[in-house]
Amino acid sequence: MTSGLNEPNQFKKRADDNEKQYLREIMEERFPTKEAVITEIMNLEAILHLPKATEHFVSDLHGEYSAFDHILRNGSGNIKNKITDVFGGRMTPSRLQNFAILIYYPEEKLEYKKRQLQQDEDDALEQWYLDTIQRLVELLEFVSTKYTRSKVRKALDPNFAYITEELLYTDPQEFDKRSYIDQLMKNLVSMGVTDEFIIATCYTIQQLVVDHLHVLGDIYDRGDHPELIMERLMSYHSVDIQWGNHDMLWVGASSGSALCMLNLLRISARYNNLATIEDAYGISLRHLSRFAEEHYADNPAFRPKLVDGDSFNFDGEQLQLTQIQQAVAIMQFKMEVQTIAREPDFQMDDRALLNKIDYDNNTLELQGKTYQLTNTCFDLIDPKDPGKLTSEEQELVESLLHSFVESKSLQKHLEFLVNKGSMYLRYNDNLLLHGCMPVNEKGKFLPFKYHGKEYHGKQLVDFFDQQVRHAYNDPCANDYSAADLIWYLWQGPISPLFGKKAMTTFERYFIKDQASHEEVRNPYFRLRHNEIFVDSMLEEFGLDPQDGHVINGHTPVKRGHDAIMANGKMLVIDGGYSKAYQPTTGFGGYTLLYNSYGLQLVEHHPFTSKEDSIVNGKDIVSTRRVVNHEVHRKSVADTDIGARLKENVKILRSLLDEY
Repeated sequence: MTSGLNEPNQFKKRADDNEKQYLREIMEERFPTKEAVITEIMNLEAILHLPKATEHFVSDLHGEYSAFDHILRNGSGNIKNKITDVFGGRMTPSRLQNFAILIYYPEEKLEYKKRQLQQDEDDALEQWYLDTIQRLVELLEFVSTKYTRSKVRKALDPNFAYITEELLYTDPQEFDKRSYIDQLMKNLVSMGVTDEFIIATCYTIQQLVVDHLHVLGDIYDRGDHPELIMERLMSYHSVDIQWGNHDMLWVGASSGSALCMLNLLRISARYNNLATIEDAYGISLRHLSRFAEEHYADNPAFRPKLVDGDSFNFDGEQLQLTQIQQAVAIMQFKMEVQTIAREPDFQMDDRALLNKIDYDNNTLELQGKTYQLTNTCFDLIDPKDPGKLTSEEQELVESLLHSFVESKSLQKHLEFLVNKGSMYLRYNDNLLLHGCMPVNEKGKFLPFKYHGKEYHGKQLVDFFDQQVRHAYNDPCANDYSAADLIWYLWQGPISPLFGKKAMTTFERYFIKDQASHEEVRNPYFRLRHNEIFVDSMLEEFGLDPQDGHVINGHTPVKRGHDAIMANGKMLVIDGGYSKAYQPTTGFGGYTLLYNSYGLQLVEHHPFTSKEDSIVNGKDIVSTRRVVNHEVHRKSVADTDIGARLKENVKILRSLLDEY
C-alpha cells in the first residue's frame, strides 16, 4: 500500500502531467506546421535572453490615494532616473523635473503649460509641442529596450500605435527618412491631436517603466479614499495583492461577518472616514447615527483622531463621530463575547472582556491585576448577559450587514481583492506576505488547532487562504466558521496577518494605565533579524535561501530602525502612507524595486499634493539603497515566467521531433 506521505506528491505529479498534456494540445492547435513551431521556438528562446522586467512593491496604503497614485505614476522615482539617464547632459535640473511631472500628470501639466505659453510668441506652443514629442519618443525608445516589439505594441494607445511605431523604429538620422519623421510630428500638431498623443505616450512610459506591481496589503482603513485605490488597481496593467489584516475586515463584512463590520465602522468613525462607507459605497448610516445620538453622550475616550490638515465638515460632527464610535464599539465587544463562545478552538476566552467586568465597582481584572475603568458607556450592557445585543442593536446590526452585503460597488472592489489577492505569494524567488509566520520563542511554527485538525507554517496560511475564499464566495447564514476565521485573521493570537498576542482596543478606551495597552508581538518580529530563521522560512515555502528574500509589510519602520534585516534577506516595506504613522516613522515610508540589476529599497519623504507637483514641479523626494546587486544581470530566463517559457520550448521541441 502507498503511504499517505507520498499521496500529495502523487497527486501533484498527476496534476502536472495533466497540465503539460493540456499545454501540448493547445500548442498543436496554435502551431500546426513545422515552420510555425520553429518560429515560436526562436521567438521564445530570444525572449528568455531579454533583461528581467521591473517589479514594484508597495504596502500599507491605508486609503491614502494621492500619495499612492503619485508613487505609481513616478515608479518610486524610476521614471526620473530614466529621464536623467537619457537627458542628464542635455537638460537643466529644472527642465528635467518639469519633463518628469509631465509624464506623471500629462493632462494637468499640459493645461498648465498651455496657459503659460499662450502668453508668449505665436509659435512658442508649437515649438514646445515638437520638442516634447521628440523627447517623449526618445525616452519611450529607451524604456522599451528590454521588451519585445509585440509587448510594446500592446502598451501603446491603439489610436496612435502606427504613428508611434513609425517614430520609434525609424532612425531620424537616415537622410531619406528625416523629412518623413519631421512631417509626422508636424501633422500631429497641425491636426490638433498633439495633446492626445502626448498623454497616451506618457502613460505608455509609465507602464513600461514598471512591468508588475505587488501590493502587500492593508489597502483599507484610516485614509480617505481606499475606493479610489481599488479603482486604480483594477485598471492597472499587472498586479497582485497579499491581503492585510485591515483588508480582512472589509472582506469579512461583505461576507456576512457582523463582527468584522463593526470593527471597520469603529475604525472609520475613529479616523473621520465614514464618508468612504456612505459616499463611495452607498451604505446609509442614518439609523446608526440616530441610534448613537439617542443612547450615547460625549466621551473624551472616543473622540475621533484627526491628522494634520484634516478638519470636521460641520458643527457637531465631532460629537456625532464620538457617539457613533461608542455605539459600534459596545456592539463589537458584545459580539466578541458571542464569537469567542461559539469558537472554543480560538482559545481567546481571555479576550471576552465584557464577561470579566465587575459592573458594581466598574473594575476589570486582567492577568491578575485589577484596573479601574474610566469613560465607560455601558448603559446598554446587561451585566447578567454582557454579550447579548439589545433588540434595537440586533435590528441595527442586521440592517447594516445587509447593506454591506448588497452594496454593488463594495462587492465589485472586494471581488477583485479576493480574486487578485492571497495570503502570501512566491514570485521570482521571493516570499511576499503582509504580516508574519506565527512562531514560538525558538522559531518553531506555532500550531493552530481547528475542528480537530492542526495547521502550522505553510499549511496554516494555505488553510486561511482557502477559508477566506470560501467565506466570500459561498457565504452561509447557518455556518459562521469561515466568517469567524476572517475575524480571527484580524486579531487572533496565531493569525499570520496580526502577529500579536492580543489586540488591546478595550484597554485603550477604558483603562488609563498604559501598561495595559501594550500589544505583545509574536517572536517572529525579533527573529526576522536572524538570517538562519529567515532561511528556514524560505525553505518552508520551497524557496532557495541562497537567492530568496522575505518581503514584509504590516509594521511601520520607526525612526532610526533599519528596514533591511537578516543580512539583506528580510525586507520590511510598510509604505508609511498613513499620515497617522508619519510622526512615529518620521518619513513617508518605503517601497521596493526589483529589476535585472537587483533589489533597491526606496525611502520616501511625505507627499505634499498633486497641485504642488504640477505648479511647482515638486516630487516625492526619494533615497535609494541597493539591497543586493546581481553579479550577472538577471534575464527573463531567471524568472518564474522564464521557467514557464522554458517548459513551452520543451513541449514545442517534442512537437518538432514529430513533424
